[in-house]
Amino acid sequence: MTETGGSSGPEGTETPKPQEDTPTPPQGERSSSTAPEQQWQSPSGATTPPQSPPPSYQPYQPQAPQPNWKVGLGRPGVIPLRPLNLTDILDGAITAMRRYWRMVFGAAAVTAVLTAAINLVGLLLVDTGADLERVRDLGPAATDQELMNQMLSILGGTLASSFITLVATLLGTTVLTGFLTVLMGKAVLGKPVTFKEAMKEATPRLLPLLGLTVLYTLAIMVAAIFCLLPAIIPFTFWALASPAFILERGTVMEAFRRSVKLVSGMFWRVFGILLLATVISSFLASIITLPFSFSAFMSIFGNLDQVYIPSTGDLILQSVGTVVAQTIVGPFTALVTVILYIDQRMRREGMDIELARAAGITPPPPPQAW
Repeated sequence: MTETGGSSGPEGTETPKPQEDTPTPPQGERSSSTAPEQQWQSPSGATTPPQSPPPSYQPYQPQAPQPNWKVGLGRPGVIPLRPLNLTDILDGAITAMRRYWRMVFGAAAVTAVLTAAINLVGLLLVDTGADLERVRDLGPAATDQELMNQMLSILGGTLASSFITLVATLLGTTVLTGFLTVLMGKAVLGKPVTFKEAMKEATPRLLPLLGLTVLYTLAIMVAAIFCLLPAIIPFTFWALASPAFILERGTVMEAFRRSVKLVSGMFWRVFGILLLATVISSFLASIITLPFSFSAFMSIFGNLDQVYIPSTGDLILQSVGTVVAQTIVGPFTALVTVILYIDQRMRREGMDIELARAAGITPPPPPQAW
């Protein structure tokens, strides 16, 4: 036994003295006597807190594809199925002209030839050239009454030829608009269509469409007599009546009401796009027809005292230029109008979802609310 009263150990060994009780630090804490582990510090000297353990990996679950804002619900045809901007509308018209060029330019050429033929016959029948020759033959000794009589005769002939031109233009515009509207309705969905199918679908609607076009034109002309600004109102509010009449298969008055409803709230946007399309078409048409009106153009630089009197050859050459210009440029404005109608319906009525379903595209489910 030892002095402390404990049992003795083996011989030759000493019993170790019991160490002083050192408090054991709680779990999760470090002893103050232990040297701290090295930690990364930021350049400012602040200690970077220890990183949390990596999260546990979960099995991969595929998510539903989100629609791309560039194509919306897809692009089965010539335009993406989403609200369109100006570039989309112009590009859609050009793409349709390029993709369906046989039908587009074929229909435009037929209507342009018929329109130019009617216009040429009207000019030859009215024969304003004879009145111009009489004015030229009067000379400086003519009295004011004689000049007035000849000017009234020229004015009457000009109004008559203008009326014939207007009628021919309305007929050609009606046929081309009806055909291209049906074509664009198929082109948006990317569906194949033939010339016969498009004409078969558009033909029953052409006569009422002609009445709609006449009312639309008269409204613009009557408003333009008073001022240019009132003419903008029917020009814009009723601009979408033709595609609404063809595609929705309603009555003429329902088409006018539908156009007003679609344009309301976006008047200046619709007007700006239509005005830009008209300016582009007019500019290109003037460039194309300029070589065919060379005689009339050169008369500007001739003797101003001489009255330019177009010959029959000049009239025929100008008619050929008009046919070429209307064949190339004519479809552009009509296609822009149809695309603008579809864009307004996608913006207001969610037509992009209906078009996607018609094209065989399954729209993604709507996002769930938390």
